[in-house]
Amino acid sequence: MRLWAAQTVSSFGARITREGLALASVLTIDAKPWQLGILAALALGPGLLVGLVAGGFVDRSRKRGIMIGSDLARTAVLATVPIAAWLHVLSMNQLYVVALAMGALSVLFNIADRAYLPHLIAREHLMEGNTRLSTTDSLAEIGGPALAGALVQALTAPFAIAVNAGTYLFSAVFLFLIREREDLTEEHKTRATMLSDLRAGFAVYLGNPLIRPLMLMAGLNPLFGGVFSALYIVFAIRTLGLHPWLLGLVIGVGGVASLVGTWMSPLLVRRFGIGRTIVYGYLIAGASAICVPLAASPTWFAVAMLTTAQLFGDSFAVAGMIPSASLQQSIIPRRLLGRAGAAMSVAGGAPAVVGALLGGLAGSFLSPRLALLMAASGIVLTALLGVFSPLPGLTDIPAAEPDAPRMPAAFREGDMPPGVPEVPETP
Repeated sequence: MRLWAAQTVSSFGARITREGLALASVLTIDAKPWQLGILAALALGPGLLVGLVAGGFVDRSRKRGIMIGSDLARTAVLATVPIAAWLHVLSMNQLYVVALAMGALSVLFNIADRAYLPHLIAREHLMEGNTRLSTTDSLAEIGGPALAGALVQALTAPFAIAVNAGTYLFSAVFLFLIREREDLTEEHKTRATMLSDLRAGFAVYLGNPLIRPLMLMAGLNPLFGGVFSALYIVFAIRTLGLHPWLLGLVIGVGGVASLVGTWMSPLLVRRFGIGRTIVYGYLIAGASAICVPLAASPTWFAVAMLTTAQLFGDSFAVAGMIPSASLQQSIIPRRLLGRAGAAMSVAGGAPAVVGALLGGLAGSFLSPRLALLMAASGIVLTALLGVFSPLPGLTDIPAAEPDAPRMPAAFREGDMPPGVPEVPETP
């Protein structure tokens, strides 16, 4: 529950930063498309850099401590933006540094977070746990962008970011209050090289035909998604002429769709199986991205197209992500979750940087609309990798790995509730 509370608070703040940095660049500094491409690349690039070194570190360390440290560091980094704006010295160079630092800290936090959940709840509850986390994430997607737009309108973008700095501080407090016993086995305590850690993470995915396509899609999708990260804000504001508050409302609709996706996901899994829910959820979400570059004047039509993309994209993406995360957390041994997460981050990090840079260049030399259309087509083609894989034939999560917990970690080692007998680890 405390992990859930921490995630809820920081999710709202993360939406403010996501829109706030780009809006600060466009509205305060009047950034060019190529500058927004660099900004997006710096925010996405740490997925590669941090992933190279973080996997083994997370597996051999206390995940909760890593998450608290990341939250406190993000608070300090974001606080520099409103301070610089107040002193009238805010520049693109500073936003570049902030984007890079926030990207690195967020990747480290996410790797630890993903490896931490299976330590708190039993394997059979992972789908429910991921659904609940996704629900509050969707609620943040509903209110966060709209709140960001309103704050930017009232306070300007740099000072709106100050609100997010406070949310990370609250998140750290909730994480600090968690009581749990996160055991580090002797294997976790052994030393290893960066290369061996990375190799172990990639081997987990590439050696299993069920999660191998998830890594392949994770490696290609950011190439095209990076273009959207670089150009979506500038396309909506400059090409379509939307006001920040209206854009915030449009993005907030995606949050409503995400919430619908959390409701749809278990229903689709029961009806069609976990594999088809993942594959076709990603495919429909990717196809909806084509609506973005097709948006045009008048304003009502532009809003309608962007809203359609948010509705179908966010709902089906979340419907596929929940079983995807649960499948990976169930198949991958707990002792390798950090290294597997780092490998996934590396697989998507480099393509994300390339995509963001290409998006910025394409937006300058071609047009944001044409660049987004090409990127949307690439996202659809990437989703087809899952269609032609063993995933569509998977109906249920396979049997547990040897080290998968049968009971939550907090209910082991003599810390059982009254009247509940101790349950030994799975042999």
